[in-house]
Amino acid sequence: MTIWICATCGVEHPDSPEPPPGDCAICADERQYIPHEGQSWISLDQLSAQPHATVHREHGFGVHALYREPEFAIGQHSYLVQTAEGNLLWDPPNYLDAEILAIVRKLGGAAVIAASHPHMFGSQVSWSTALGGARVLVNAADRAWVRRADAAIESWDELLAPLPGITLVRLGGHFPGSAVAHLDDAAGGTLLVGDTIGGAAAEGWLTFLRSYPNRIPLSANIVRRIADSLEPYAFERLFGLGGKAIRHGAAHAVRRSAQRHIDRVTGAHDELT
Repeated sequence: MTIWICATCGVEHPDSPEPPPGDCAICADERQYIPHEGQSWISLDQLSAQPHATVHREHGFGVHALYREPEFAIGQHSYLVQTAEGNLLWDPPNYLDAEILAIVRKLGGAAVIAASHPHMFGSQVSWSTALGGARVLVNAADRAWVRRADAAIESWDELLAPLPGITLVRLGGHFPGSAVAHLDDAAGGTLLVGDTIGGAAAEGWLTFLRSYPNRIPLSANIVRRIADSLEPYAFERLFGLGGKAIRHGAAHAVRRSAQRHIDRVTGAHDELT
């Protein structure tokens, strides 16, 4: 049997001798897209055989970024967070080969795997198996989007502290179960956001969308809820899906970016348009 991966979103699907029939349900949703040329699938083995390399960046305080060059599918930056009682693999890579597995094992492996939202499920079950049955945490609100079921998958709801100093927080918005990981660390706190909160080109700014490729905004009420839900947490740093990094004043960046979004979608500055 073969593990098939959607070439657009990079999410693994159930083992089967042939590619899954029809379109990837995740990509057919309005938050993603089916390419003009149609649905395509690739196996883990085929993906591994393509020329590529894994980039490893250490961000300090136990946070490590891992990503593929050239990128595949959405091209997420995955993060491994080290703790004294096991590591978290956040937004797990959508590929798995000897090189990246060796890097993760050298860093101590992972006891827990979690994704910010369904686009970032990646090869989460394959990673769990390779790491000896690591727990795979999926927010209950998004459990229906899991494409490849496995006994390692566990549901969680609003808050969960899977490892010391790490809290998963459901914020919703992009997906009902969209989440962030808050790290209570010596850096003044770090937030891993996937694109529950999106990156922006301007330094120190962020954005909030239901769909990033299709540019569908979130409402003012939802953005306010997201910002307010993060008020109890201190964080100086923020790392996002595509490598977006805010290394100082990240909590302030979230607040001011949320207010800018709210002002724009409610017409507070329509005189400027």
